[in-house]
Amino acid sequence: QVQLVESGGGLVQAGGSLRRSCAASGSTFSINAVGWYRQAPGKQRELVAAISSGGSTTKYADSVKGRFTISRDNAKNTVYLQMNSLKPEDTAVYYCNAHSSWLRIITRVGLGSWGQGTQVTVSS
Repeated sequence: QVQLVESGGGLVQAGGSLRRSCAASGSTFSINAVGWYRQAPGKQRELVAAISSGGSTTKYADSVKGRFTISRDNAKNTVYLQMNSLKPEDTAVYYCNAHSSWLRIITRVGLGSWGQGTQVTVSS
């Protein structure tokens, strides 16, 4: 099994930046892809960004393209989400998840359990 620990997040003013970290432990060899997701009140959970095992493939939601960057440090088993030019509409609970299947990461279908996530609040 893989355990994921998120850090970062919090409260920031519009236009500011935050960096989220998602550190994996356990059976990390089984991880092929990692995704960051968010869920705002009254909305469905959505994929924000995803990255493949080698980092060569990434995918972003249209709403964050050009503002957010996902990256990974395999030596540290950690994936980062750098969030710049934050907007109030980026306010949500953010989660990370990992899976051996890229397709499951980008579709959210068949993913395992979710952690509690971390609140990111962007004030106007």
